[in-house]
Amino acid sequence: MTFWRTLGASTDSASYENTLGPGLKRTDTGMLRVSDPTDAWLEVKADGTSDYARVDTLTPKQDALHVIHLRATFRDASTPRSQGSASPNTAESTAATQSVAPRSPRSLYLYAPGSGVMRVWVEEAKGSVVPIQAVRANVRVPFSFSVTRVALMAGALLLVMAWRPGSRLWRIPLDTSSLRQRCAFAALAAPFAAVTAVNVVWQMRYAVPLSFHTPGGYTYDIDQYGHLADALLHGRVSLDLIVPDALAKAANPYDVGTRGRLLSEGVTPIYWDYAFHDGKWYSYFGVVPAVLLFAPYRALTGGMLSSAAAVHLLMFLALLFFWLLTVRVVARIAPRASLAATSMALAFVPLAGNFVYLVFRTNFYSVPFSASLAFTALGLWLWLGAQTTKRPLAPADRWRMEGAPELSLPRLGLGAACIALNFGCRPTFCLAALLGIPLFWPQIAALVANLKAGRTGWAKALRAPAVVVGAALVPLVPLLAYNHARFGSFLEFGNEYQLTVTDMTAFRQPAADVLPVFGYYLFLPPRFTGSFPFVALSPTPLPQWAFTEPLVGGLFTLCPLLLLAFAAPFLYRRGRRSVTPPVDGLPAMLTAALVLGLAMALFDGVSAGLGWRYMCDFGWLFALAALPGLLRVLDEPGACVAVADARPCRRAGGTRPPVPARVRAARIAVFTLMCWTLLFCLLACFTPGRQDQLLATNPAFFHDVLSWFRL
Repeated sequence: MTFWRTLGASTDSASYENTLGPGLKRTDTGMLRVSDPTDAWLEVKADGTSDYARVDTLTPKQDALHVIHLRATFRDASTPRSQGSASPNTAESTAATQSVAPRSPRSLYLYAPGSGVMRVWVEEAKGSVVPIQAVRANVRVPFSFSVTRVALMAGALLLVMAWRPGSRLWRIPLDTSSLRQRCAFAALAAPFAAVTAVNVVWQMRYAVPLSFHTPGGYTYDIDQYGHLADALLHGRVSLDLIVPDALAKAANPYDVGTRGRLLSEGVTPIYWDYAFHDGKWYSYFGVVPAVLLFAPYRALTGGMLSSAAAVHLLMFLALLFFWLLTVRVVARIAPRASLAATSMALAFVPLAGNFVYLVFRTNFYSVPFSASLAFTALGLWLWLGAQTTKRPLAPADRWRMEGAPELSLPRLGLGAACIALNFGCRPTFCLAALLGIPLFWPQIAALVANLKAGRTGWAKALRAPAVVVGAALVPLVPLLAYNHARFGSFLEFGNEYQLTVTDMTAFRQPAADVLPVFGYYLFLPPRFTGSFPFVALSPTPLPQWAFTEPLVGGLFTLCPLLLLAFAAPFLYRRGRRSVTPPVDGLPAMLTAALVLGLAMALFDGVSAGLGWRYMCDFGWLFALAALPGLLRVLDEPGACVAVADARPCRRAGGTRPPVPARVRAARIAVFTLMCWTLLFCLLACFTPGRQDQLLATNPAFFHDVLSWFRL
């Protein structure tokens, strides 16, 4: 639009060199240095033929700003110039402050409607070096074709085509045995696999070890997993990092005041967010990713695998396994669900599970979360597939109790091992094992009944429990020994010994903060602005100090469809007088996921404070619990029953009747809320002030996207 609107611009600026305010000085390299922020401006005449001005920049050097804040004002050419004025009080019109990035050419066009003398104010601190060569008025904005922008619009169009109530996908039932549908699933995963491969390869080629230190401050080394892998390859459990004598001899190195005094005395390095115990450095993050990814990479290449490469790979695996798990859940609770509803569920679960946050923030903090998401999804997928009628490779692979479906022992064991691996990633995910109790309750009830009646022996009855416990102990035993070797305790991971914002050996979460944090996790309202990215951080005040990470909203406000999880306990009804156990424990497992999700949100509020990444502990649990309600709202056949003696759904099988108006309205509502969640998650990546904000880490990309809205 700006290209067409500025075709008639004169392209004439009054002079090649702008008039500089007394608060700006030209350096030897041609850049500008701010000597007085109250008089830092560039001036040029504008004839009003274009509403845009262009900032000509130089390649920013190391000491130059990579983001510059500018504001354009106008005065009539006949009005005398107000030299030395502290503010543009003589301006007839003033535009809002705009930021530009020299490495984003599209962002260098300022919206500055007006005519007369245009004065562009440089709103930066005294001493700042600004890579501006000149400001041009009366410019034409060139035509721009952005592949990313067009791809996003095409993606939005595809979603509308796929999920609109009249889409053909609503008429095609899910068939997990169909070769065509399996190929379609592979095609859906292929773009994500390609992007993951590109990112991982790029990280392997160009990523370098990252360690930052400023005099008198902490040392920030974000390659914790790389150092841990190196230690393991050399047979150590402690990290090979320098330990200052003064820190080792300090009476209480965990005291913030003590560490501050040591830093002021020049003691270095003191590593931020590392565990320090008995004069040695440790990593308090789970060791399993180091064993599976970082150590093999170190052994094969001699280099240090970046955390970003590991997160990209693990998050792709998490996405793939959660998709497989979602398809298996949908097929069990709604056997004739449509492909449209299934695809909605595939998009819903990772969005509700806070996956976008981990993909965005690819540092070592995200590694254990992404690993646990992958292991947990794989473990639950194996457990849901354990109740199978497929012919076993060997008859001994099956375990059966009279009165309950038989189970595959290999799938039981592998699922248990995967979930137990969470003990070496994000230990809270080990609680996913509790979901196995309601899932296998039909088999547990049959086991107890058969033992009481004497219809089976103890050896046969305990085969399945023994497989589960034995498989879980395979990773648990070495992980417990690893903890004991480091800290003398099987259950100590090093959290209490980390050097962070407070003394973790003495800090306990204030009881007054627990309920507010729990409420923020789930219901923190979003805050909107009138300019890109339109989403701002929401305040989260607490009665007493505790760790808080800036958030844009609570889980249920980011993804309102998660509220359907509270319907899970009411969607599955059995006859009140029935005494037979259910044949499928999945409905009970999904209800248990809701309870466990609430418990995990409360636990994180008690033990960890308020952190955006901690939503990954329980977001996926609410997402699984919400699937029955989601399918019921979409009016999918079979979604209202999941037990043998329940009343059959009124449209189970057969030809589907015309879609009623209320169902069409419900599907439009679900589609709208899904778009809300997707858009919110994407815009939240650009929110200023959040940790690892794009405005600081990748200002060029931020301003490229900003220009879509500003221009």
